[in-house]
Amino acid sequence: MKSLHPHPLFWAGLLSCVALAITALNLGPMISIIGWRAAFSAPSPSDSLAVLVHYSLLPRLAMACVCGFALGLSGMLFQHVLRNPLASPSTLGVEAGAQLALALAMLWFPALLGWSRDATTALGGFAAMALVFAAAWRLKFQPVAIILSGLVVGLYCTAIVTLLTLMNDHYLSGLFIWGGGSLNQNDWRQVQGLFPKVVACSLVAFMLARQLSVLTLGDTAQSLGIKLQFTRAGVLFVAVALTAFTVSAVGVIGFLGLAAPAIARATGARRIKSRMIVSPLIGSLLLVIIDQVLQIYAAKTSVHLPTGAITALIGVPVLLIVILRRGRSMLAAADGKAALPASRLPLRVIASIALLLLVVASIAVFVGRDVDGAWISQGGATLESLLPWRGPRLVAAMSAGLMLALAGSLLQRLTGNSMASPEVLGVSAGTAFGQLCILFIIAEPTYGHRMFGGFSGAAIVLTVLFAMSRKVRSGNQFLIIGVSLGALLSALISVILASGDPRAVSLISWMAGSTYGISRQIAWISLAFAVSGLAAVTLFLRPLQQFALGDISAHSHGVDVAKFRVMILGFAALLTAIATLVVGPLSFVGLMAPHMAQRLGLTRGLAHLLGSALLGALLMAIADFIGRTIYFPWQLPTGLVATLLGGPVFALLLIRTGRRSMQH
Repeated sequence: MKSLHPHPLFWAGLLSCVALAITALNLGPMISIIGWRAAFSAPSPSDSLAVLVHYSLLPRLAMACVCGFALGLSGMLFQHVLRNPLASPSTLGVEAGAQLALALAMLWFPALLGWSRDATTALGGFAAMALVFAAAWRLKFQPVAIILSGLVVGLYCTAIVTLLTLMNDHYLSGLFIWGGGSLNQNDWRQVQGLFPKVVACSLVAFMLARQLSVLTLGDTAQSLGIKLQFTRAGVLFVAVALTAFTVSAVGVIGFLGLAAPAIARATGARRIKSRMIVSPLIGSLLLVIIDQVLQIYAAKTSVHLPTGAITALIGVPVLLIVILRRGRSMLAAADGKAALPASRLPLRVIASIALLLLVVASIAVFVGRDVDGAWISQGGATLESLLPWRGPRLVAAMSAGLMLALAGSLLQRLTGNSMASPEVLGVSAGTAFGQLCILFIIAEPTYGHRMFGGFSGAAIVLTVLFAMSRKVRSGNQFLIIGVSLGALLSALISVILASGDPRAVSLISWMAGSTYGISRQIAWISLAFAVSGLAAVTLFLRPLQQFALGDISAHSHGVDVAKFRVMILGFAALLTAIATLVVGPLSFVGLMAPHMAQRLGLTRGLAHLLGSALLGALLMAIADFIGRTIYFPWQLPTGLVATLLGGPVFALLLIRTGRRSMQH
């Protein structure tokens, strides 16, 4: 009996009708005035309307089609090869690498931009890809290794860009506009340059369709003559090339890479060839619809919004509806857990981390720099005068690191997804957006006002998450909802930052994770929550162990799966909200500390949770000390330093464990 569900191409065709209708509404009146021939042929310079249509609006339409197609195809390739529904073009840090290359060129190598901006940003994207490939090559391009390496590179590049922006805001403020994604065109040259690159990459991808189909068999594909290492590398190279070429041309429009493949799967595209056709078509049509709507809006209001950011604003609700209606069928299995060897002496490892944390905290309190910049050990009256400044920020940093690490550990153990982190819940983005709203509502907001705004934003996100949790049937489904909400709020923030409003730019320092100016009261409150959270997490040990064996096994052992999943996710979200209110929307610690604990042999239950918490506190304590002293007398945000510090440490631990840690 044939399925009653419409063919995936039916939905693509329906979407194309919507795109044609909106395009006709936008361009139709102008083309009817100048005529079809004038629109598609070189117009007379005296005919301003014909020049506008031929050299700006039509190239922009073509660019939307090409970019949407490229991002949809690259996102599908990433998700298929990495076997993770949260994978997207930003997974390998390509977009962050391109943005870093542009920032470096703007500051120190402006001649490169005059030569070729596209080549400069593409070089940054491929450099980020090369770093990921270098880290993942020894590990046979296992999905876990690629995802973690990509996240490290992406976070690292983003941290450097943010740091450069804080130090050179008058030079790099325009970088937010490019980061928002813009399809504006002045002629056909960019389209003519991008189109053949996308066609060539797409042809290579379709030629690899058979190998992609066999990849679904996992490591058993080797028995069929498929070299997994080279196949994964080749497909990922094509996906990264598509992303790099697109980002270099129009900026960051990364959300399509996540949404288009997910929507394609939800429409019924199951086979690899079907998804390779439907995903890029949906990506292209969605981007055309969004861009045409923005043009209509700009014509009526004279307000020009970045297409990339608005793509998330419009695409997120569509993706959320698809997830809630057909979520179970669209979500692929997670990438699996690495079978890491457990330490025979976990207590000794935990005690060593705690001792190291005590040493670092002592150094942070007693060591500093004098007015000449020389390193000195301070005590007596000098230390007494400095302690009210150093103590609270150190306590707040350690407490926030502990809470974020606990939240990340809970999420990763609950879902079995190595990409799970506090940022995924969208609570950090909600907190940042709440604070941004306060800056626009109150002329001179106090710290208490900003705390209230951040807490309100986090509370709204939590409310939405729990409202949707009634229809959530898996941890990964909950995670992708969190990713979508985070993308929605981040897009709103990007739109406001792209406006150049000084009130919005002032939020960048807090978003980077600055502990400067933390009061003693806030520090002790954050410590109380951190200690309470560490004590309360023991209540979830048994359910987490049962979840690792699957929902059916957990239910058979008397665990209320739905109840404990909501409780654990809610607890992780609460820890994230509190930590974010203290030191900004940090996510690196919550992502990396649990993996560091595993690679030190702390893989089981309570040992893993305690080790993750201590490592999170240790990383933030070191970051706070370095941020306070390394660039004296200026202060570097603790969150950025934690990212720059934790990246190499995590990469070394990942490579050191080698192939054994990546076995499934």
